[in-house]
Amino acid sequence: MSHIAFTTSATHAAVAFHRSGAKQWSTLFPTTWRTRGTNSSLFLNSNRKRLQSRFFASATNGGNGAVVDEISETVKAHTNFVWPDNKKPRVCILGGGFGGLYTALRLESLEWPDDKKPQIALVDQSERFVFKPMLYELLSGEVDEWEIAPYFSELLANTGVRFLKDRVKVLHPSDHAGVNGPNASTRGGTVHLESGLHIEYDWLVLALGAEAKLDLVPGAVEFAIPFSTLEDARKVNNRLKILERKTFGKDRQISVAIVGCGYSGVELAATVAERLQNRGVVRAINVETTICPTAPPGNREAALKVLLSRKVELLLGYFVNCIRRAGELESSNTLTGVDENRIETVPDFEKYILELQPAERGVQSKVIEADLVLWTVGSKPPLPHLEYSDVPFVIPLNARGQAETDETLRVKGHPRIFALGDSSALRDSNGRILPATAQVAFQQADFTGWNLWAAINGRPLLPFRFQNLGEMMVLGRYDAAISPSFVEGLTLEGPIGHTARKIAYLMRLPTDEHRLKVGISWFTKSAIDSVSLLQSTLSKVLSDSTTQSD
Repeated sequence: MSHIAFTTSATHAAVAFHRSGAKQWSTLFPTTWRTRGTNSSLFLNSNRKRLQSRFFASATNGGNGAVVDEISETVKAHTNFVWPDNKKPRVCILGGGFGGLYTALRLESLEWPDDKKPQIALVDQSERFVFKPMLYELLSGEVDEWEIAPYFSELLANTGVRFLKDRVKVLHPSDHAGVNGPNASTRGGTVHLESGLHIEYDWLVLALGAEAKLDLVPGAVEFAIPFSTLEDARKVNNRLKILERKTFGKDRQISVAIVGCGYSGVELAATVAERLQNRGVVRAINVETTICPTAPPGNREAALKVLLSRKVELLLGYFVNCIRRAGELESSNTLTGVDENRIETVPDFEKYILELQPAERGVQSKVIEADLVLWTVGSKPPLPHLEYSDVPFVIPLNARGQAETDETLRVKGHPRIFALGDSSALRDSNGRILPATAQVAFQQADFTGWNLWAAINGRPLLPFRFQNLGEMMVLGRYDAAISPSFVEGLTLEGPIGHTARKIAYLMRLPTDEHRLKVGISWFTKSAIDSVSLLQSTLSKVLSDSTTQSD
C-alpha cells in the first residue's frame, strides 16, 4: 500500500491518502496570490509566522518502506477570509471563465429575500476574463485586448461579487452528511488557496476550465505553443511579428505547422494563412482523414473551401510522433517543402522538425520543418491531483479529472457543490459527456445560478438540458461559417456569416456596460473600414477611367 503524507514541524499534523477507499482531491499548481479592488480589512487573523514544512512520498512493498522523494520549503501560516455577514449564505466560485463569471452574474441578477442574498467570492488565477472564442481575432487585428479580455475588477465594479486573484490548493468539503437531517453539516467546507488564504463557504461552484495537454508527444512541451489563453495568443502574435520582421524583404517564406484540425486548429490555420498571405505557408496536421469531423457538413465544407483558397497544406491521416529543434548540420533538402538555400539566407532562425507517422498502414511517413509550431490537440481540467483515500467526503472524478455530477449540476454525494463546464462530467440523454464548449458553459451557468437560488431558498432544483443552438467558426477577418440548429441544412458563410457571428458574440459578452462599449468600438471600426474600402474603390475607378481617356 502506498501513501503520500504532509507534515508541518510546528503542528506535527499529517494528512494521509490511502489507496483503499474512494478518490480524494489534493493540490493544484502554485502561484502568487493577489487581489484586485479588494478591501484589505477583509483579511483578519493573519499569522506572520513561517512554518518549515516537509513534503514526502513513501511506498511500502511487503512491509518495507522507502522514502521516494523529500522536498523542504517555507510556507506561510494561513489567513482566514472574513465574510462581511456570517448570517447570509456564502458562495465561493472557483474559476472565472464562462462558467464561473456568468454564474456569479446570474446570482447577482436574481431577486433575493433580504436575509438570503448570498455573499459571493470569485477566485481566478488571472486578473482578466477571456472571451476565448474570439482569441483568433487578436491575431488578425480585428479586436483589441480590452474588448475580449476585460479586467474582473471592471466587470464586477457595480456588483457585490468579491474577486480574488489566486489559485486553488486544497479543497476540504464537509457536506458529505447532506443538507438536512440530524447529521447535516452546518457549512459546505473550506477552500485553501495558494497564497495561504482559507475561505469557508456554504456553497461551492467548480468552474476551473481546462488547460492545453502538451505531454502527448515528445518535444511538444518544449517547442509547441498552445492556443487557449490570452497569454498564448500574445505569445503567438509576438512570434509572428518577429518572423514577419526578420523575413521582410527577403526571399524566404514563414513556415507554420498547426497540430490538430478540429474547430480550434481550422480557425487558427485560416486566420494565420490570411495574415501571412504569400509570405508564408501553413500546414495543418490531423490524425483524421477530414477536418472538423464532428462539425455540421455546411461548416466543414465552408472551412475546407477557405483553407484551400489560402493554400493551406492539409496533412490528413497523420499524427505527430515527435517535435525537436533542427540541428545545425541537418540536411534540410530532404524535408518536405523545404528549400535549403532559403534557410541559409537567414541563419538566425530557430527551426523545428516534426516527424509525422501515418495513421494507416501502407502510407509513407513524413518529416516537415517549421518556424512556428501551434498545438490545438487535447485538454485537461486543472483539477487537483487524484489519490485514493478512505475518508468519506471525497469528490468523485472520472478518468479525465472531471467531477461527476447529477442532472442538476450538483456533484454526486455533495449537495453543496456544483460543477460546470470543463470541470463537470455531465452526460446527455445518449450517455455522452457534453462537449467542452462555450455554448455548454453559457447554458450551465444560467442553470447553476438558478439552482443555487433554489437550493438556498428551499425550492426544487431544475435538471439541466443542453439545447444545441448551432455551431460557429471564424475563418478570417471577413469570413466565418454558422450552422444554426433551428434551420436544418442552412449555413451562413463569408461576410454574412462573419457579421452574424460577431453580433451573436457581442450579445454574449458579460455585463450591459461592457457590451455597450464594445458595440460602439466595433461599429466605429466597421464604419472606418467601410469608408476606407469606398475610397479605395473610387480611387481605382477614377484611375481606370483616366487610363482609358488617355
